[in-house]
Amino acid sequence: MSESQVTVADKEERVKDETVGDKTTDPFTLHGNDISPSNQLWLNLESNPNSTDTSPSPASQGIGLLSLPWEMMVRIASHLPAQCIINVLPKVCRVLGAVGEDVSAWQLRAHRLTGSRTIFPVGSRENFNWPMACLEMEQLIDRWVGQQEWLARERATGEREEEEEERQREMEDVEQGGGDELEVEENEGAGAGAGAGAGAEEVAGRRPGAALEEWRDEGIDGGGGEENERLPERDEMREEMEFEAAVGDEDRNNREVLDNENEMVQDVIVDMEEERSERTLEHAPPPALEHVTLPAGHIADVNAVLLVGGEGAVCASGSRDRNVNLWDLRSGPRGALLRTLSAQGAFSTHRGWVWSLAASGHLLASGAFDSTVRLWDLAAGGAEKGLIQGRAAILSLSCQTNMLFAGSHDQRVSIYDTRAAEPLVKSLRLHGDAVLCLASDDQYILSGSKDQSVAVFDRRAGKLLKKIQLNSYLLSMSYNEREVWAGDNHGLLHTFSMESGSFRRISQFNVGHTSLVTGIHKSPGTLYTCSSDRTIKVHLPCAPPRTLCTLNHQAGVNGLSVEAGVLAIASGDMNVEVWRPRQ
Repeated sequence: MSESQVTVADKEERVKDETVGDKTTDPFTLHGNDISPSNQLWLNLESNPNSTDTSPSPASQGIGLLSLPWEMMVRIASHLPAQCIINVLPKVCRVLGAVGEDVSAWQLRAHRLTGSRTIFPVGSRENFNWPMACLEMEQLIDRWVGQQEWLARERATGEREEEEEERQREMEDVEQGGGDELEVEENEGAGAGAGAGAGAEEVAGRRPGAALEEWRDEGIDGGGGEENERLPERDEMREEMEFEAAVGDEDRNNREVLDNENEMVQDVIVDMEEERSERTLEHAPPPALEHVTLPAGHIADVNAVLLVGGEGAVCASGSRDRNVNLWDLRSGPRGALLRTLSAQGAFSTHRGWVWSLAASGHLLASGAFDSTVRLWDLAAGGAEKGLIQGRAAILSLSCQTNMLFAGSHDQRVSIYDTRAAEPLVKSLRLHGDAVLCLASDDQYILSGSKDQSVAVFDRRAGKLLKKIQLNSYLLSMSYNEREVWAGDNHGLLHTFSMESGSFRRISQFNVGHTSLVTGIHKSPGTLYTCSSDRTIKVHLPCAPPRTLCTLNHQAGVNGLSVEAGVLAIASGDMNVEVWRPRQ
C-alpha cells in the first residue's frame, strides 16, 4: 500500500472518529447539530494554517475566527468583558492575546463606559493603563449600579410598610372614634326624649320620613270641609312621596353597595401590587456587595480607617477614644476584632485622638493629637515597632518604602526614615497653617493646608517644585497615575496633573456633596468620595465624574479606604462599616 493511500485511510478514520465518536480530537471543535453556523466562528482557534490535514473543520472551510479581518475580531472582542480579554484570551492563542494589546480598542471601550460627553482620563494619556482602567470601571458598574437599585427597592419596600402601618393606625383611630360618636348620639337621644315638645319636634324633623308623618297627621286631624275635600289629592301626594322615599332608600342602598364593591376592588388591586412587588424583591438577585457593620470596638467617633495587606482582609481603625484597632474582615459574618494596638503596659494606643493612618508593606503608622507617630509591625500581629516624637499634633500621614511623611498642626511636613535610630530626616515649612492632607510617590510629596494652598516638594531635587493657591482648603487627597484628586471644605473635588516634572491645576467638580469632603480614593477606573454631609458616593473618574451610587449614612463620614474591591468607612457614630464583594 502506498504512503498516500495510508495517509488517506488514516485521515478518513480520524474524520470518522471526530464526527461520530463520543470524543473529539480538538477541544475547540464541535460538529453536527451541536452548533449553529454563527457559533462556528469561535471554533478551532488553534488551527495551524501550514498543516496538510484536510479533515473538515470551520477553519479549513474559511469561516474560522482567526480567518476574520483584524477589525472584525476586535469588534467581536469589544463585547467580551475586560476580564476575559485580559486573563483568558492570552491563554487561548497568541493571536487572540494580541487583541488585548490594541490600545485604540481599549480607548473606545473606556469612552463607551464613561459616555461620549466626558473626558477620560482627566490627566495625561501617556503610558496610561487603559486595560486596568476598563477592568475597574466594569467591575465598579457591575457592583455599585446593582447596589443602587437594591437600595431603591429596599427604600420602596420600607415606604410601603410605613404606609401600611399608617393606614392601620388610621383605621384603628376611625373605629375608636366611631364608637365614641355612637355613644355621644345615644346620650343626646336620651336627653332629647326627656325634654319638652320643642326638642322632640327638632328630633322628629331630623328623622327620615318625619316630614311625611307630620303632613299625614295634619291631614287626618285637620277640620273643615275644604280640607276634607282635598284628602284624595293628599292621598295621591302621600303615595308619591312614599314611593320617592322608597326609591331614595333603594338608591342609597345601591350606592352604598357600589361604594363597598369599589373599595373592595381597590383593596384587591393594592394587595396584588404589593404582593407582586414583594415577590419581585424576593426573587430579585442579591446585590453584588454585602454591607457589614463591624462589632462595637470604639467608644468615640472613628476618625481614620485603612485597609491593609493588599486583599481587603485586614482593616485598621483610629478613633477619638485614643485607640487603634485591627480587624479581621473575613472572620465570621461580621468580621472580628483582632486586637487593640498598644505599647507594653499602656492603657491605650495613644494619649490623644488618633487622627491619621498610613501603611507600606508590613509597616503601619498611626498619628495622633499627642504629637506622636507610632509604628506597628503587621507581620508580627501588630507588635510595636517604634515611636516618633513630633512637635505638634499629627494630622496627616503618607508612607513609602522605609520613608514616612507627616503633616502637623505647626504648618510643617516632616520626613522620617523608619529604619534609623534618629528617624527625622528633614522638616519642611511649606505652608502658613496646619497641614491637613498628604500624598506621595517615590519622588514627590504633595500637601494640602488650611491656608488654602497645595504644594509639591521634589524629594530628589530637595526643593519646592510648585505651590498653588486655591479659594478653599483641602482635607483629603489621592494621587494615582500622575493624577491628583482632592476634596475641599465646600464639598467640591479638585483635579491636578503631574507630568514631565510639572504640576498644574486641571479643574474642579461639584458631585453633590454639601459639606467637607473628608475622604477620597482614586485609581485608574474608580473614584470614591465621602463627606461630613452623611453621604458616600461612587463615581467613574472622568470629567465630569459620573456618579454610580450614593449611600446615605446616619452620621457624618470621617474617612474611607478602598482595597481589592472592598470599601471601609470611618463613621461619626463610633462604627466601622464595610462593603465587600459577596462570597
